[in-house]
Amino acid sequence: MRILIVEDDAEIAALVGDYLKIHGYDTALASDGPGGLALAAGGGFDLCVLDIMLPGMSGYEVLRELRERQCDIPVLILSAKSDEVDKIRALGLGADDFVQKPFSPGELVARVGAHLARYKRMSEKSAPRHRVISIRAMRVNLDTRQVFMRESEIALTGKEFDLLAFLAQNPNSVFSKDALFERVWGLDALGDAATVVVHIKKIREKTEEDPREPQYIETVWGAGYRLRV
Repeated sequence: MRILIVEDDAEIAALVGDYLKIHGYDTALASDGPGGLALAAGGGFDLCVLDIMLPGMSGYEVLRELRERQCDIPVLILSAKSDEVDKIRALGLGADDFVQKPFSPGELVARVGAHLARYKRMSEKSAPRHRVISIRAMRVNLDTRQVFMRESEIALTGKEFDLLAFLAQNPNSVFSKDALFERVWGLDALGDAATVVVHIKKIREKTEEDPREPQYIETVWGAGYRLRV
């Protein structure tokens, strides 16, 4: 597995790289935004560890460009920013995780491993079986990882699709934010509710006629979310 580290702090980059190499990962380093974007967009990487404050262009800009170019590898944001708004912005742009500095190298490696394992499972394609879940005007194709509302395809990020697909495979079942994080991100208590909330919000914005009154993913107050059939 090959990991791209985009970090301008040489000491932090070396620390992350050393820990990943100890655990058997191959790594490459970019020390500014444009360099990181060029490497990531060129392909050949399985995951990206991305800082926010970078020379040339911010990590937010790098992330936005990657998702617009349909690069769907997991992206873990590594940042000294601690405000909730920064985390929500990163997740909203398509980040898969947000790790705050200072961080535990061991925890970072655990997060990397969890995201890689889930991404591999979701990316492995067998012979097309065209497993399609139809819920009123929505169609979720589990094999091609496509979502259609009526006849229009909806562009979802990798984690947005994973979350919607999980709910679609468990219709009418209520899952708490923690349960969804564990099932979809596979990280047990390493995450927080903001990750799930932001992804639900983005899915609603893309699939609902009126996201303020969702007809598919419903909020069950005090309990969590369900996809209503």
